[in-house]
Amino acid sequence: MGGDHGPAVVVPGVAKAAAESTFLRFLLHGDQTAIGAELARHPSLKDRVEIRHADRVVAMNEKPAQALRRGKGTSMWAAIESVKAGEADAAVSAGNTGALMAISLLILRMSVPVERPCLVVSWPGVKGVSTVLDVGANVDCDAERLVEFAIMGEAFHRAAHGVARPTVGLLNIGSEEMKGHEEVRQAHAILRSDKFDLDYRGFVEGDELSQNKTDVVVTDGFTGNIALKTAEGTARYVGGELRAALTSSIVTKLGALMARSGLMAFSEKLTPDAAAPLLGLNGVVVKSHGGASDRDMASAIRMAAKLARSDFAAEIERNMTRLTAAVADQQPPAVDGAA
Repeated sequence: MGGDHGPAVVVPGVAKAAAESTFLRFLLHGDQTAIGAELARHPSLKDRVEIRHADRVVAMNEKPAQALRRGKGTSMWAAIESVKAGEADAAVSAGNTGALMAISLLILRMSVPVERPCLVVSWPGVKGVSTVLDVGANVDCDAERLVEFAIMGEAFHRAAHGVARPTVGLLNIGSEEMKGHEEVRQAHAILRSDKFDLDYRGFVEGDELSQNKTDVVVTDGFTGNIALKTAEGTARYVGGELRAALTSSIVTKLGALMARSGLMAFSEKLTPDAAAPLLGLNGVVVKSHGGASDRDMASAIRMAAKLARSDFAAEIERNMTRLTAAVADQQPPAVDGAA
């Protein structure tokens, strides 16, 4: 029921995902009448979808604390509870991001010793796709938290994109050792200490995000969200200018019509993936953005299915056990008192 369009986009997205993967089954939580009306337009889903009626929804402008207080009985709450109960292998929502995170954390808890899950996106580039995290869940991050993101991002990239040994980098304002704030430099020291089974490649600069310098790029949620919104805004600007140029005359309109398939592929490649999983939870939860299209919803469902069938959560736990020792090694030795 979430996002800008609710069932009018979610149900067609389910239909697209179902057509691609015959093993998928769906529980749709929300208003039975509204969902049923959309399902009537997709008869192929008849035997693969079950509607779970919910009288209430979490509003898109609701604060996380409010969502926690009044969330029980909403469609979002019910969807997350279905994962905890083992009825569903994953939950997908285009609803309120803060509420989704808060409710997921309350119901599923964390699978690893971190305070909050992080948001991860698949970022398009010239060589394919990079995993970028965090993109908005954790604004302030110390060095240990950045290393946790590296561990989670590496396991996610292997599960989601099939890379056997992903490379990892830290987003920074330069490639030199002395560049960046203290937390980034400390995380850099921990990651290159060989305590983890990670292929760490050092610092990545902002202009290298689209060059896929590393498979995984780690940053704090403040910087990551700004980078993500900047990329999305740039993609919209370029797309708008391109449309204006291609519709300025009869000749350019004809050219655009002939190049339509190529232009659509170009447009799709410009924008980071709409599927943003919450990593670190005891269960798979994937966030699609509020303005998601049916294609975006299908993409989020595909991502959720990949993660649910993978071993990435166990991989994260194995490397997290090594983090405490690695952090301890970076602490200065205690100084004895004066004699």
